[in-house]
Amino acid sequence: MEIILKKDVENLGLEFDTVNVKPGYARNFLIPQGFALLATPKNKAALEVTLESRKEEEAKLVAAANAVVEQLKKTTVTIPAKVGAGDKLFGSINNADLAAALEKAGVSVDKKYIRIPGNTIKRTGKFSAVVRLHRNVEYNYEFDIVSDAPVEAPKPVAPKAKVEEETSSEEA
Repeated sequence: MEIILKKDVENLGLEFDTVNVKPGYARNFLIPQGFALLATPKNKAALEVTLESRKEEEAKLVAAANAVVEQLKKTTVTIPAKVGAGDKLFGSINNADLAAALEKAGVSVDKKYIRIPGNTIKRTGKFSAVVRLHRNVEYNYEFDIVSDAPVEAPKPVAPKAKVEEETSSEEA
């Protein structure tokens, strides 16, 4: 079912986007909550008129989004995480963790604009996320996830000393 979003909806789209969703999701949640309209020809025409009247405001939003993308291009983020056996994480990394790491690096991006393929990451390594700041501005941001444990040099193995057991025999 094709709908037009009236508000930003996390993991779906931004305001004024036309998206396809399952009919039950649209009828039972998005439309009653006021998040969306059916994409009828009349509503599509009204959307075009609205977008046309907002061209100057849209140009400002696109310029601001492009400025954030330029900041992202200059920023590298490495997220430390607790690692178990091999490269498997304790827990996972999601869009909120990436947004917090970007905030520490000096780039403010809301978590709802970040989409990680599969929603969570459970291993160390290089990954990418799509940062969608505007319907016309998307950036594929790459980041690293590393172990937070300090790297230790292997310790020399000392031979183990045998402990002598003392036995006392009591005769009664």
